[in-house]
Amino acid sequence: MIDRISSWPWLLLLALALPAAQAENLFVPDASPPVPSSVTEGTPWQEGSSTLPPWPQDEDLIEFVPDGPRSDLRYFIDERSLQVGTDQAVRFTLVAQGPSGARNLSFEGIRCTPQGSYRTYAYGVDGRFEPVASGDWQRIGHRAPERWRHDLWRFHFCVPQGFTPRPRQDMLRSLQGRINPRQNMGFQAD
Repeated sequence: MIDRISSWPWLLLLALALPAAQAENLFVPDASPPVPSSVTEGTPWQEGSSTLPPWPQDEDLIEFVPDGPRSDLRYFIDERSLQVGTDQAVRFTLVAQGPSGARNLSFEGIRCTPQGSYRTYAYGVDGRFEPVASGDWQRIGHRAPERWRHDLWRFHFCVPQGFTPRPRQDMLRSLQGRINPRQNMGFQAD
């Protein structure tokens, strides 16, 4: 009984000290890790200018088949409109053709960022392109029905894990199926 009575002051002291210990929390929520002084902030990406391409001709269309479940749509890239801008965005005309032969055209851009991003600049209407009023850059999804964008970003337009556009000739070779599959795997070279 005497041991219990002598421990009461210690328990009381401990109970009073707990709120004070919580007030001096050494953990800083959402703290940023220290950055070495040699690391400097990069310049933010700025989009370069682009002009709408001419209407594509059938002889300039390169068909590609997106990975995944079979689709009734056939997809084509206009070889003449495929370009890499000074801002490193890949711009191209896409033609999506349905089973009846009806076509949807769009002029788009893809950035070779870690998640991939795209922007639609214009849609094809009556033999000409109509600019989109507010075309913001959006993250590329990897699910249908826009699987084709993911495949262009991952397999045809961007260097795997390099986050830079391939040379235009390599893009064309890849779209035509004439590139070594190992170059499209996303692994670093041996």
